[in-house]
Amino acid sequence: MGSFNFDVITLFPKAFELLDNLGVITRALEKNLIRVNLHNLREFGEGSYKQVDDKPYGGGAGMVLKPEPIYRAHESIIKSSKSKTLLMTPQGRVLKQKDLLEWSNLDQIIIICGQYEGFDERVRHLADEEISLGDYVLSGGEIPAMSIINGLTRLLPGTLGDPESLLNESHNCPLLEYPQYTRPFVFKEMKVPDILVSGNHKEIKLWRMQKSVERTLERRDDLIKSKKNLTSLNTQRVKQESEEFFKSNFEDDYGFYPNW
Repeated sequence: MGSFNFDVITLFPKAFELLDNLGVITRALEKNLIRVNLHNLREFGEGSYKQVDDKPYGGGAGMVLKPEPIYRAHESIIKSSKSKTLLMTPQGRVLKQKDLLEWSNLDQIIIICGQYEGFDERVRHLADEEISLGDYVLSGGEIPAMSIINGLTRLLPGTLGDPESLLNESHNCPLLEYPQYTRPFVFKEMKVPDILVSGNHKEIKLWRMQKSVERTLERRDDLIKSKKNLTSLNTQRVKQESEEFFKSNFEDDYGFYPNW
């Protein structure tokens, strides 16, 4: 398997130095599982001042990124046959874990980072998808781009020591992850639940299933409201339901079943 290529068009390439100190992402770079190729938009600017922005037609505050430098930067990138171009913008579709899972089957992601008051509307024609991290505005697309690099890299084979650890994580299935504990058994008068030290793996599995559902209903019920028979699920029913119930509700949508 070759390296997964991230090609990022940005005005602030130094922002991505953070990736050299991010644990599994750094190891993926060292093991050549990924390559992060930074394309400094300023180098594609116009004139002796390498201009990349200009005042908006019709007036208004701030500056807008010009289309020519972004097109030149994008055209300079060698495209793979399994490539996708993402445009980071608050107007985009909110990023979901299933997007990262889908993109992990590619071998190249090109990311265009917006800046200032935005970009010329014609830049949108370069993108296969427009992506946002959420309903808020940042000063540029660099942090969203790093989030995509981080989240997608974790899904690539060879990145994590134990690939099965992905199966239980929040948003890799429609339930939030169950509570986790480690030593000490008692900390500030807070005890680890007795079930987790009981040695009864069947009961531990049921407890984790129960807590995942309870936590999801409490914090993110929007994740499961569309799932048949789950909107009124309660603690007693979780204990009574079998693994097959969860399999039949979730496996088709997510491709695997949480390894409780």
